[in-house]
Amino acid sequence: MTDTLSGDTQLSEATKSQAVTTPGNPARSTVLPRVEWEGPEPKVNPSQRHRFEELGLLGEGGMGEVVLARDHDIEREVALKRLPANCDLGRVLRFVEEIRTVGQLEHPNIMPVHDVGVDASGRYFFVMKHLHGQTLESVIAKLAAGDAQTHARFTMPVRVQLFLSVLNAMGYAHQHGFIHRDLKPANIMVGPFGEVTVMDWGLAKRIRAPERPSHDAAISGPRDGTVLQTQLGAVMGTPLYMSPEQASGANDTLDERSDLYALTVIFHELLHLEHYLHGSDDLQRVLDGVKTKVPVLQPASLKAGRYQVSAELDWFLKKGFEKDPAQRYQSVVEMQDELQRIISGACRVQCQRTFAKRALHEASRLVDERPVVMIFASTAVGALFLAAIVKSVLSLLG
Repeated sequence: MTDTLSGDTQLSEATKSQAVTTPGNPARSTVLPRVEWEGPEPKVNPSQRHRFEELGLLGEGGMGEVVLARDHDIEREVALKRLPANCDLGRVLRFVEEIRTVGQLEHPNIMPVHDVGVDASGRYFFVMKHLHGQTLESVIAKLAAGDAQTHARFTMPVRVQLFLSVLNAMGYAHQHGFIHRDLKPANIMVGPFGEVTVMDWGLAKRIRAPERPSHDAAISGPRDGTVLQTQLGAVMGTPLYMSPEQASGANDTLDERSDLYALTVIFHELLHLEHYLHGSDDLQRVLDGVKTKVPVLQPASLKAGRYQVSAELDWFLKKGFEKDPAQRYQSVVEMQDELQRIISGACRVQCQRTFAKRALHEASRLVDERPVVMIFASTAVGALFLAAIVKSVLSLLG
């Protein structure tokens, strides 16, 4: 039986009396009957199995754990996220907020919620799609290690398209009044057929909405205490991917531009295969770096064993890394438009390399728009060039 989620962490007596007492299994029974065939006629038998059969642990963190389960009604594998038993009120409220946030964001690049409930141990849970593939964090690690197969699959153009899919998800969320606040490669899943899904909306927050109490109360931190993990409290999110304003603890004034900074950090790491704060393993150094350090544009020379990042993409990153939100991209749409300009070849002229690329793009465009004129002009230039060569040869012979 599914109870309505509320701020009360204690199950009602009515719920307890109906709960299946098998530890570790949600108190839910299958609804659909079993269909068995005896000769040409089907036989329908009522099913009394637990609907969700736990198969194994997928992951765990400060907000609970995610397990792989088998849904015996629909006959598919699902991911089931649940809170620890007897957790504090603040964590329950944040869990409820996550469910209702994701439930309102129906987008192909955002993890969907299938169902909610309470298990026999009093743990709230919700059921999600079980995603196949690998996290973007894993993809970046393999690229950085020089894995040939991963490099062959995730070329520079593919990485740009992957990032555009993430932007599509975040543009939808922002348009519906939500910011993520914990964007990082570990929260982005890449499927075997190029599917991209933004996950873990546990710290998501509604913006530009009527005031209501905040559920950002501090709870116990990550088990290993690393700066790579989500921190809850005065500074919320994952420090390495925070915006400067988020690192300052300005949770009440954060807007879309904070997410845009995190997206820039992710894109920089996906392109350059190294975090811009690489080597900072102390929390305070990370927070200081977020507020002050700006990545240096990659030099024109190729780095051994690394793909060259184009100048126009580095200029794209530069604006996203602005410490002042007013100087940063102001929306996902602005980032998308700029990336589309780069993809089409109409990049902005900001250095010698971008000037050369823009000139070649314009020349190519003229060939398509005015082929006769361009053929005549190129023939004339070629004739002049050939004449100059002939003149030089004759002067040497004379």
